[in-house]
Amino acid sequence: MSAWPEVTTAKAENRHEIKLAGAHISQRISETGLDTNLFQLQSLNLLNISDTCLISIPDEIKLLTNLQSLLLFGNKLTDFNENITSLSKLKVLDLSRNQLCGIPHTINKMKELTSINLSSNQIDKMPKFEQLPNLISVDVSNNKLTLFLDVETAVLKHLTDLKLKGNLIESVPSYVAQSMPSLKNFDIGDNQLKVVPGEIANLSKLKEFNLKGNKLADKRLMKLVDQCRTKQVLDYIRDHCPKSDQTQPVGGKGKGKKGSKKQDEPCPEDNMNDLCHSMTILHVEDDVLKVKIVESEVSGLQTRLHDTVCDKRNAATIATHDLSKIAPGDLVYTAKPPTVLKLTPLSRVRPYTGEQLFQQLIAEAEALRKEKKRNVYSGIHKFLYLLEGKPKYPCLEDASGTVISFPPITNSDSTKMSVSTKRMLVEVTSQASLGACKAAASRLLQDTLLLGVGSPPGADRHSLSVQQMKVVDVEGNLKSVYPSRTDCVFEGSSDIKIYRLPKK
Repeated sequence: MSAWPEVTTAKAENRHEIKLAGAHISQRISETGLDTNLFQLQSLNLLNISDTCLISIPDEIKLLTNLQSLLLFGNKLTDFNENITSLSKLKVLDLSRNQLCGIPHTINKMKELTSINLSSNQIDKMPKFEQLPNLISVDVSNNKLTLFLDVETAVLKHLTDLKLKGNLIESVPSYVAQSMPSLKNFDIGDNQLKVVPGEIANLSKLKEFNLKGNKLADKRLMKLVDQCRTKQVLDYIRDHCPKSDQTQPVGGKGKGKKGSKKQDEPCPEDNMNDLCHSMTILHVEDDVLKVKIVESEVSGLQTRLHDTVCDKRNAATIATHDLSKIAPGDLVYTAKPPTVLKLTPLSRVRPYTGEQLFQQLIAEAEALRKEKKRNVYSGIHKFLYLLEGKPKYPCLEDASGTVISFPPITNSDSTKMSVSTKRMLVEVTSQASLGACKAAASRLLQDTLLLGVGSPPGADRHSLSVQQMKVVDVEGNLKSVYPSRTDCVFEGSSDIKIYRLPKK
């Protein structure tokens, strides 16, 4: 097999970095496999193979002895190739968003590692950590761990960031403060914790501590976790949570230790927040998917939401998708000729081109009009005039090139929501203005929060987490970020509290 052009160029120019990512690389891998000439580039410091259909890493990975950064996120990897652990110079290892089930104990051989990202896999057990003296960041969030990391004998004196959110962990060991004395950011939200050891308060450098989403037995602590800052939470843990030589909390609902009355006082706005719904806005990070707009294609094409704020789709169109059903990687908003655009419309069983769907809907509309004996079209059919005669139709593609939305007509059936949906992608498009999109999106978020979507059944007060996203042009220049600080300002809704998490 001849070398891929990216590999040939990297070899000819003696490059130290190479990136192989996206749908076109994925297609090559599915057809001929990964180009093994890649592993002859022994001067490489950084290798990025991301957002592809790659299911395994060849053993030849061990030949890249100068590699310092290995980025393999967003693929289909099911096994951790142990040859990776022979890369003695590796500092950054990112295997997030794959299908890994386990990590070998030999990861402890990699003494130069500073960052390990294993988030969004299927890992149910981590190996015991030993001496990793340079480790700064560990992310094993959104996996299936039931036990906390075994770091009792580890040397992790430089570890500052630990993310374990979204697992099934039931307890935190009391020795954490001894094993990770430099910890600044500790996220163990959305697990199964009931008790927090008092020794956690000995983490003197801790600035951000997330416990939200756990079923804590101490209701006062749970209230503080939801409403107050890390310092107040740690003060309470210090005075009221059991330590290793205790079986019961010192304080609980009582007075606690002498001189600790101040810690029992409610945090600012406690009483007000008891009555509020809460929306948490997560700051956009580099690994969060983006929407790329191909302006030369979509300019002048987009539609006119639905009733009320969307002015019957004349201002904007809203669509919702199950995020787990969308291929990893960035989305692209573009336009295609009617004969080229292809998708399986919502609630239909076979794929249509844009032209075929348009003609099918015209025929259905005419038959329905005659049946009802009316002179006007109804439902989705009344928006067909927006496409009539247009040389191209607007569409939203995922990273694999699959069309997931054809606004304002339909979404793809492949990304439709279901009762098992846990993460939702909200798509808002408009020809009118960016402001129209933001107004429609903000109204949707407000109604979603107030209706209690995603909150436990019967909950009096609802909560909602919203991930910021970027919109960029094809060159990667920033066009917009939503929700920004000026968005989601709900006038007349004093029972909604907005929390904006800072950049990590």
